[in-house]
Amino acid sequence: MVRIRETAWTPAERTEADPDLPDRAAALAELLRGRRAVVLTGAGISTPSGIPDYRGPDSPGRTPMTFQQFVGDPTYRRHYWARNHLGWRHMEAARPNAAHLLLADWERRGLVTGVITQNVDLLHLKAGNRRLVDLHGTYAVVICLDCGLRQSRWALHEQLERLNPGFIERVTSRGAIEVAPDADAVLAETSDFRMVDCRACSGVLKPDIVYFGENVPASRVHAANDLVDSSDVLVVVGSSLTVRSGYRFVRRAVTTGTPVAVVNRGRTRAHGEATLTIDGDCVEVLELTDAALPHHG
Repeated sequence: MVRIRETAWTPAERTEADPDLPDRAAALAELLRGRRAVVLTGAGISTPSGIPDYRGPDSPGRTPMTFQQFVGDPTYRRHYWARNHLGWRHMEAARPNAAHLLLADWERRGLVTGVITQNVDLLHLKAGNRRLVDLHGTYAVVICLDCGLRQSRWALHEQLERLNPGFIERVTSRGAIEVAPDADAVLAETSDFRMVDCRACSGVLKPDIVYFGENVPASRVHAANDLVDSSDVLVVVGSSLTVRSGYRFVRRAVTTGTPVAVVNRGRTRAHGEATLTIDGDCVEVLELTDAALPHHG
């Protein structure tokens, strides 16, 4: 298994976008031509859909809750679920942007063999991608850490609404809520929030999201490795690759001689290893690339 390691959670250094984006996008189109591409995506692809990231140049400094904090302290769990009770609906309402839609179109056209995403927002699924590895899970499922029971987030929402009548209204009446990247929201006071336990065994409930300090399930890693191994090029979109669970696929590709292209706003961990790097907005770069593909239209 691969563990998401804790790192210093600071925004990426602000950089200037590449001035020659059309030329670089054309180079990406050339790299894709005649090859089977697997795409690895990160939070940067979803920011145009209104979902913030942790490390973008414009991101406020945030420290995400760790797995150890969540399982080890009921206060942390209550605090998380109170925030999630507000924030998950924002993610549920989010819609795919042009970058998601293009990747789904590329899959239908045979340019992309599949997508590995580090995001939990389900926007690739909503866009139409079908060969998809949700490496870090999704916001829409809740699991019991004791018996393994799975339920939808909507089902849990109904239970929490009954236990916490008026909670959302009280919080939102105080002003705008800042949404955080992992389907929660930034709240200062959550001590009055009531949480539920598993209906089957009274165990601890947790969103089916891989926390920092938690292992990525081996089945997802194997599925992602299979995609990388069966592809001719790896394209990274919207990820700084700071987290090892995503960067490992770049290392796997580089080790086997598979070309790697990186599209991201700001410098990434793969800067010295990638065949092609493009510092630019994900939507703009993918649209330019799509226009340069010979079978466009």
